[in-house]
Amino acid sequence: MNFLGHALLSGTDEALLLGNMMGDFIKGKLALQQFPQKVQEGILLHRAIDQYTDQHPALIRAQLLFKARYQRYSGAIIDTLMDHFLANDAKYFAHDAALLSFSEQTYASLAKQSSFFASPFVKAFESMQQHNWLYNYKTTVGMKKSLEGLSRRATYLGDTQEAFDIFMAHYFYLNNCYYEFIEDMCIFANQYRSNLTHETITH
Repeated sequence: MNFLGHALLSGTDEALLLGNMMGDFIKGKLALQQFPQKVQEGILLHRAIDQYTDQHPALIRAQLLFKARYQRYSGAIIDTLMDHFLANDAKYFAHDAALLSFSEQTYASLAKQSSFFASPFVKAFESMQQHNWLYNYKTTVGMKKSLEGLSRRATYLGDTQEAFDIFMAHYFYLNNCYYEFIEDMCIFANQYRSNLTHETITH
């Protein structure tokens, strides 16, 4: 999952949301210690989601479409594409207004916690809000731009036009992979968050 997926899977805790959204920008155990406990838990949630995603059979199959051209970046490409199908999933966003509202609420929640932003996340958040990344995952035009943004952040990824072409050529196959994956992902994330809550209460 990419930013939209991580936002959705964060639940209602704003500090958990912040950590989850910043997860890609925080490396190693020592880096965790500069953040409040709940933000740390959000970063660990992000890592758990990424690990689960990488091991899910449906997304492993989806990655095969991109492996020959993009090798180790095929997983990052699939993460980005899954947000497109999530943005268009009526179970989670019944209409455009629901997705727009969720996007705006997410930006507002993050902005309230800007004093805890990791330095590399500051610029990313500014661009995310300015260009409304979460909402624009919905369109294929938005996905083309998202893949181009991924290319700018990943030093050795290279041009993503071919990735976009593969996405469009295999759109329905990838959408089916998404549907095989999303319920499992939500169950995993909900259980992970539930365990965090239980540990907080018992400790």
